[in-house]
Amino acid sequence: MQGIKSRPALTSFSFLSMFFLGVGTAVLGAASRNIGLSPFQIGLLISVQNLGFILSVAAAGALADSVQKPVILAAGSLILAAAFFFFYYRSSYALNLLIMFFIGVGIGTYEGAADAMLLDLYDRRQGLFITVNHFFVTFGSLMISLYLIFLQMNWRGSMIQSAAAVGVLSVLFFFSRTVKQAGPAQADRAFSGQAGGGSGAVAQRIAAVFRKKGAVTLFLGAVGAVSLEIGTLGLLTTYLMDLRGFGQVTSKIVLIVYLIGVACGRLLLGSLLKKEKLPAAVTVLFGCGAALTALLYFVPAVSWFYYAAAFCLGMSVSVLLPSIITLTGLSYPEEAGTAMGLIKIGIPIGSILFPFLLSMISRYAGFRVSFLLFPAVSLGCFLIFLLNAGSIRTKIS
Repeated sequence: MQGIKSRPALTSFSFLSMFFLGVGTAVLGAASRNIGLSPFQIGLLISVQNLGFILSVAAAGALADSVQKPVILAAGSLILAAAFFFFYYRSSYALNLLIMFFIGVGIGTYEGAADAMLLDLYDRRQGLFITVNHFFVTFGSLMISLYLIFLQMNWRGSMIQSAAAVGVLSVLFFFSRTVKQAGPAQADRAFSGQAGGGSGAVAQRIAAVFRKKGAVTLFLGAVGAVSLEIGTLGLLTTYLMDLRGFGQVTSKIVLIVYLIGVACGRLLLGSLLKKEKLPAAVTVLFGCGAALTALLYFVPAVSWFYYAAAFCLGMSVSVLLPSIITLTGLSYPEEAGTAMGLIKIGIPIGSILFPFLLSMISRYAGFRVSFLLFPAVSLGCFLIFLLNAGSIRTKIS
């Protein structure tokens, strides 16, 4: 089977998969009020989703080094389409816990293989394409939120529509094939499972990544980048209302300005950054994050200052995670899929660990003190990359 090999088509399929990754990530928060879930039930569903994500992102990344990426993405799409369709089709909470696990598996498969496929498709400007790929995650989250909340559409109908679209995407991926930069013969061996696809080879690739010092730096950077982005999304409006006198509407406008900063940064900075400059850029951006979070959360100022600081912070964090993912793929080209999958485990870990630490500090030391965690994480990641960026630069130069 020859299949679809067009680079623009495969790139478009990748962008669509990340759009639905954003939908899968945001749909619970957007639909929870319609469903009638309690905070405890929401927290448990999110935890189960993250468990499915962790397991699948590592597995998809490892398989991506020996199996055609579109085949992996087709399987993930099929799982996600079924999970979307059956999510709260029945009211049984236990059943929907299982379905939420498979939503996590589906979006984790997308995260584990889509970026790796882009590395196969392009030998230049990989960072730009991966950054745009992650722009579609943000875009998908925003669109499903608007679709379910502001337009007040029936949420079950939207899930069926999403399931149908992802099902079509599964078919497109199934009939697609990539040809690696090394040549068609290598791609054919990978497709037929002859390029080291056994479980022993997968274990060897995982062990090879863990033995390399740079992997720890990149993993911690991924955790830090996600922590900053998710933490700001979760607490910015509460901080502005409780400590800076903003209202319901004005605090949400600041949050929108922050998201606009993230979107603009992923498009603008993503188009400007060269792969040789990525280690230095990540280091500088973490430094900017430390300064901006300190200003945003600890400096009393006039209202316009918070709009400007939120936008600049959004710009700073926007390309951190895509740049770290790109660095991982470029630093470990022989096991790029495996390395990227392992680094991406930091996404759910940061999403869980950082809010937990914030809640514990807030409970025992006070709400205002908890915001010290933002500049502390940024400064810690800045120092980690400052001390280790040289070895990463050597690998990709």
